Amino acid sequence: MKWPAVPHLLKAAAQGPRRVADVVNVGSLAGRGAFAMSAVYCATKFGVGAFSEALRQELARQHVRVSVVEPGSVDTELRTHNSDAVQRQLAATFGEIERLQSQDVADTVGYIVTRPRHVAVAELLVRPTEQV
Repeated sequence: MKWPAVPHLLKAAAQGPRRVADVVNVGSLAGRGAFAMSAVYCATKFGVGAFSEALRQELARQHVRVSVVEPGSVDTELRTHNSDAVQRQLAATFGEIERLQSQDVADTVGYIVTRPRHVAVAELLVRPTEQV
């Protein structure tokens, strides 16, 4: 694959102290199912999942682990950038549940990259407890 980071990842996996390298992409629960009024967002998140899996297959034998974290509803400013119609739909869907915080997603990434060399987490879906 002609991706500028690959040579650096391969070098880290071969010569680094951990003898493994990690790529962690952040997708979304929206990459596992389509949602009305979010077609482009869902398409990009499906793409992140497919890209991650293809790259994982290409680099796995060289100890480069490729993972995708797929968070559910996260409390970010992104919600305020949506149209009024989408904001109403999100409010109706999620109500007042306690959403994930950015630190929750960071902790998930930390979990993935601290696994032993022989353990690869390909996908990790994390969502708020109350999200159905």
